[in-house]
Amino acid sequence: MKSNLPEQNLHEKYKKEIFELFENEPYARFLGIRLTELGEGTAVAEIEVKDHMLNSHGTAHGAVLFALADFVFAAACNSHGKTSVGLSTTMNYMAAGKAGAIIKATAAEEKKNNRTAWYNIRVESDGELLAVMEALAYRKNDYFVPVQL
Repeated sequence: MKSNLPEQNLHEKYKKEIFELFENEPYARFLGIRLTELGEGTAVAEIEVKDHMLNSHGTAHGAVLFALADFVFAAACNSHGKTSVGLSTTMNYMAAGKAGAIIKATAAEEKKNNRTAWYNIRVESDGELLAVMEALAYRKNDYFVPVQL
């Protein structure tokens, strides 16, 4: 469905459907990522670091942290019901994740307009900041929720 609709109330009206869409995202499920919160322009998810997710130094592979951050970015930028895709991301790593740890990523929308939106993502474990991501989304004309024109 294509349009330029006011987005007020779309998140609240379709929050359950949007949450279920991301809760069932195939790659995230394969990795064991769990979506725990979805707000308007925000998302939180967790993953437990398993042995097969470790790098050769015995710490969480950077790709695991990136996948978790990218997942909450996708959930947050699509939380308005408007189809959004990533344009660019920058990931900075500060500390290593440990085997068996629960790693949490939190995405927060900083600004959006009709075509683009900017997000900050924090990746943490046991109160320690492991990484941060800055992300830019492109917002298409399509809505993936059944909006009325």
